[in-house]
Amino acid sequence: MSEQVERSFQKQTGVFLNSKNNATKKAKGLRWYKDVGLGFKTPKEAIEGTYIDKKCPFTGNVSIRGRVLTGVVVSTKMKRTLIVRREYLHYIPKYNRYEKRHKNLAAHVSPAFIGVQNGDMVTVGQCRPLSKTVRFNVLKVQKALVGSKQFTKF
Repeated sequence: MSEQVERSFQKQTGVFLNSKNNATKKAKGLRWYKDVGLGFKTPKEAIEGTYIDKKCPFTGNVSIRGRVLTGVVVSTKMKRTLIVRREYLHYIPKYNRYEKRHKNLAAHVSPAFIGVQNGDMVTVGQCRPLSKTVRFNVLKVQKALVGSKQFTKF
């Protein structure tokens, strides 16, 4: 039971663990997961893993609705949360030119996505407020290319 690292007992809502007929079921076969929709596949780690995360879009009580955005990971210093930088161009009519701008947004990253690092491209989906600043959940991770030939937006 490596998932029991918190002070409170970690369990998935909707999964009854105190069944009397445990002999008929698998020892670790009790796992609930879902398809978030919108064309995003449920990661294999979410289906076969043992982690407990109530804010995970695949195994928790969070629905993805609203905006779906992409950006580059800037910081992974928080536990299960990362900062995504979204760069865009803003038009200045007086000079008939564009200027670079960016926004940072905090997103919850599920333990299903192991090894997310700075520079990775992530796709995030809007959900209900998970904390004071977190309103997005990571749905897909594209690893950063190793080497000098990388694609950049600008």
